Amino acid sequence: MKPFRFKQFEIRQSTHVFRVGTDGVLLGALASVQNASKVLEIGTGTGLITLMLAQRNSQADFLGIDINEEAVNLTKTNFNNSRFRLRLSNIFHDFKTFKTDVRFDLIVSNPPYFEESNSEKDKLARQTIELNFKELISGASKLLSDNGIFSVIIPVESGDSFVEIAKDNGLILNKKINIKGIENSKEKRLILEFSIFETILQVVDFVIEKSPRQYSDQYLELTKEFHVFGK
Repeated sequence: MKPFRFKQFEIRQSTHVFRVGTDGVLLGALASVQNASKVLEIGTGTGLITLMLAQRNSQADFLGIDINEEAVNLTKTNFNNSRFRLRLSNIFHDFKTFKTDVRFDLIVSNPPYFEESNSEKDKLARQTIELNFKELISGASKLLSDNGIFSVIIPVESGDSFVEIAKDNGLILNKKINIKGIENSKEKRLILEFSIFETILQVVDFVIEKSPRQYSDQYLELTKEFHVFGK
């Protein structure tokens, strides 16, 4: 499988690890990493999101965790091949049993969100077999620093229940990005950001394509430091 080339790094991919996709690119470009010193990514896959965040924040240290050993090895390769390697680490571990004294200023995840099914395609990355929303939110809430942010991208249909579970775990929604695949369509994804302190809720609308296969000006501006767009 061909590597996916960005401006400042390259992502090697595998048929057995969830590939580079728009959801990951959006979270990597939009998550609030600016003021973070320590960042945790839950479910690193190829390492895409962490690499994008490391490009956006030149000071922070990053830790990734994944339950798929092949994904961990692939991420380590991508980390080690990047200019950010000294600030990046990744471990093979089940997040449900992960323990650390470190508290993180940003925790990000593009979590599995499909209910368990007979499909074998990207099973661990896509289906809530090893990690469901309750487990993810409960674990993340315990690892946030006092000013920390928990940032996820999920389907719009899951938004209300995710916010309620977060509230039950002491997390307050402070930013919501409504994402449309194409202009004049319904929202398909949400980026939600939570903290343990209450702030004024920010709501942002984002459109990926202005017409089929034509990126919006908003998307082009967001990703101009990452994507290598053809002329």
